[in-house]
This record gives sequence, C-alpha cells and structure tokens, in this order.
Amino acid sequence: MNILIDIGHPAHVHLFRNAAHIWQEHGHQILFTIRNRPLVPELLTVNNFRFVVASTPRTGGIGRAWELGEHDWNVLKEAIRFKADIMLGTSVSITHASKITRIPSIVFSEDDADYLNFFAKLAYPFANTIVIPENLRDKRTPKYVTYNSYHELAYLHPNHFSPDPKIFDELGIKPDERYFIVRLVSMKAHHDKGHKGISGTTRDNLISLLSKNGKVFITAEGQMPEAIKIYQLPTSPDRIHHVLYYAKMLVSDSQTMTMEAAVLGTPAIRYNTFVGLCSVIEELEHRYGLTYGFLPKDEEKMFAKVKELMDNPNLKEEWTERRSRMLADKIDLSAWMVDFVENYSLA
Repeated sequence: MNILIDIGHPAHVHLFRNAAHIWQEHGHQILFTIRNRPLVPELLTVNNFRFVVASTPRTGGIGRAWELGEHDWNVLKEAIRFKADIMLGTSVSITHASKITRIPSIVFSEDDADYLNFFAKLAYPFANTIVIPENLRDKRTPKYVTYNSYHELAYLHPNHFSPDPKIFDELGIKPDERYFIVRLVSMKAHHDKGHKGISGTTRDNLISLLSKNGKVFITAEGQMPEAIKIYQLPTSPDRIHHVLYYAKMLVSDSQTMTMEAAVLGTPAIRYNTFVGLCSVIEELEHRYGLTYGFLPKDEEKMFAKVKELMDNPNLKEEWTERRSRMLADKIDLSAWMVDFVENYSLA
C-alpha cells in the first residue's frame, strides 16, 4: 500500500513517525508532503523519511489563501505521481485531493471542531474519515472514528519513548541540578489570530523567579530576542522530549508542548487565551491534574502556582503517580493507528 501523509507542524512528524516506520517494516511505501515550516524537514530527515515540500508558509489573508491553493495543487500532483492508495494527515489538502482522485482521505485532529472552526469547515465536509480523541465535544457523524488517547501518546507513550539521561551532558548540567523550561510561541499561526500568550514583561519576571530555584532554558518559535539568548536551549530539536522529561517544570504559551510535558509527567503551566477551549488539555488538567492553565488576566494566580510547585519537595513523585493513572486509561495511539490504517477499507 502507498501511504501519503500530509503535515504542517513539527508535532505532526512525531504523531506519524512511529506508525510510518512500522508501515515501512510491513512493506508499505511512505511519502510525506509538508508545509515548509522550521524543524519539519529536519525531523523527517533525522527519521529517514522521503518528503516533498508542498508549500511555503505565508502570512495575511491573501497569502494564506494562495498557500492553500499551492498546497492543494502539489498534494494532488504528488498523490497521483506516488499512486497513493490512501492519504492521511492533519490536513485540509488531502480532503480536497481525495474528491478529485477518489483516493480515501483520513484526517487526524486533536482539536474540537468549534475550537479550530476554520480548519473544520475547510476539511471535514470533504474527508472520508475524521479521527479524533473520544473526549472532544464535536457532534458525531458517520465519518467520525474515535480512540481513547492523545496525539502525544503516539510518540511519548512508554512503548515508544525512553528518557535518555545523557541529556544532562548536552545541557551542560549535573543530573541532580534542577532546571526549568520556558517555551514561547510566535502566535502567528492562522488559529492564533486575536489570541495572546506570554508577554515580554511576563517572560522576564518568569526568568527572574525560576532562576532563583534552578537553571532556566528557553525554547522559542522564530527568532530568539537578543536579551534572552543566554537562556537558549542548547540541544537539537529532536532531543526536546528528553529535555522535557527531566525538567522540574514547563511554563509555556504553547498548546502542544504543554501536552507533551503533561503526558511525560512533568508539571506544565500554560499561560494564554486558549485556556478553557481545548478538550484534551482540559482533561489533562481537570481529570489527571498534570497541567494548569491560566488566562493572561490571571497572571498573579499563575505566578502563585509556579511558586507553589517549586516549593513542593515531592513534585516529581506526585506527577509520576498522576501520569501512571493517565497511562492506565489511555492506549498506545501508534499501535492503534497502524491497525486502523492497515485494515481500512479501500473499496
């Protein structure tokens, strides 16, 4: 079977990579088509996957519309050239291509349809199948297939991820030295319009607070401001999950990295205007207690929670127990994905 996978974000490389390796071992051919975003080509190259750049990110309404047309056209061309039997992805374009080629399209989404409304309107009417976590609030149709897991457990489930203590050498610190991760996103994606995250002042206050209790490392989307380059995370991007695993805490305005830290059992503080909108993160917070979300108007509460967690001498042990409860409930998504696609009816 020829499987085309269309993606646009580094997290989506991780989402599909374990399943893609297994499909290759089973004799299937894999081709990725991508948005040429930072880290996506690098991560695919590290994993030895074949890929084709389908579009280059653009900004503004006209730019994004142009890019969508470009991406649709190139995914369509590659699907025909590759003789794809099935198309997967976190993608609008595979659904449009499938209507022309009759190649089945399976959209994987971890976000509620009303949360990513624009994506859902562009993709869902044309998709053959929509695959989502079972706790999303989407109104179900016969197109929907659900599973009891998270995207992040496709690559951070213990079946696929083992933390590497060599990361301490790469960070230049001792194994018993406490460190914190601050993750900053650019807030320039189309779904970020009108939303806010960590401001420069809040960032500086965080650094001041955290650095009194351990080493601070910052990972930022886009260009790192000169004033904080001394905190720049020194490891390669493909090592970030080992960094997250051993961290004392993550403070971030990133949805994805918040979830990654949480499923790894690392306390995660999220600070942005998306708080309360995303069902999977709300479940990690309110059912499993692995993360906390704060709106920018609640900055004082956020700092109070950071201080509370820093002062907890049993923090890692408590989060390990909470993570164990979560893992007992959830499945290995990669294993589920392999079986689902290999048994998908192409008729």
